[in-house]
Amino acid sequence: MTDATADVTASKRLNLIDVARGLALLAMAIYHFTWDLEFFGYVTPGLTTEGGWRLFARLIAGSFLFLVGISLVLAHTRGIRWRSFARRVLMIAAAALAITIATRFATPDRYIFFGILHCIALSSVFGLAFLRLPPLVTALAAILVLLAPQYLASDFFSQNWLLWLGLSADPVRSNDYVPVFPWFGPVLLGIAAARIGQARGLFGWLATIDRRQSFVEKPLAFAGRHSLAVYLIHQPVLIGLIYLASLVVPAPAADPAASFAASCNQSCGLENPAGFCSRFCDCTLDELRNAGLLEKLLVAETDPQLTAGITEIVNACTASVLEGSRTE
Repeated sequence: MTDATADVTASKRLNLIDVARGLALLAMAIYHFTWDLEFFGYVTPGLTTEGGWRLFARLIAGSFLFLVGISLVLAHTRGIRWRSFARRVLMIAAAALAITIATRFATPDRYIFFGILHCIALSSVFGLAFLRLPPLVTALAAILVLLAPQYLASDFFSQNWLLWLGLSADPVRSNDYVPVFPWFGPVLLGIAAARIGQARGLFGWLATIDRRQSFVEKPLAFAGRHSLAVYLIHQPVLIGLIYLASLVVPAPAADPAASFAASCNQSCGLENPAGFCSRFCDCTLDELRNAGLLEKLLVAETDPQLTAGITEIVNACTASVLEGSRTE
């Protein structure tokens, strides 16, 4: 890339990147709105953690992190701007810490100890090491990072102080868990893509385009330019609106069977095939109903008096499903 092109991209903000970030924020708001509806009981329990919604959440996180990689390259085209970089990372880290503290009180059993903001802050620091490497090397590193959880997961990394790596062999409970492995991978892919784009003059060409933004692009670009503020504000606003709506139109009473089935399939699916979980949860649900334990379990799932009967049902259903799998 020529010095002239570098000067253009370093001095003129690319609206297209802001619009892309705004689209990612809009998608995130849609997902969080659905999650909030689930939290307040308006939609099926477990909806946002399964199937298409789960994929949607992963695509949103991946797009944010990919744009982080692109932005790193564009922001430091002429060399690392340490002052602005440090200020940005400290702001993101402070926001991440605030979210950790808030969720520690709000949802202590699933609080956010390493979510998307934590990952962005740390990935921004790690990403500096790849800004001047050949794009092919960075892309290969991205592939290794993406594959690492499949081949390096170990009980050793299940210790609390290592969970941020993403290599734990055990499921991790958190409402937003975005560990370094594999999520540093999209950042590296963004860096590699941006370096290739620079070499081909793509960003210099985009920076020289002078056109009026449409009425759709303007709010997206505005949100993209203030992405951290939008991220921090949108969820409390959505929760507040749904709470107010719930005072007028309360959510329908939860179906105990549906709640149990969703919770069972979600927890079982973390370590077992979907087919096994479906049969196991159906069996467990039927047996809990027959024993009159279903409603008691949902109300007081930690009651020691229920433990023996539930354990017996779980063991019996596990054996039944495994036996049925062997005879098929």
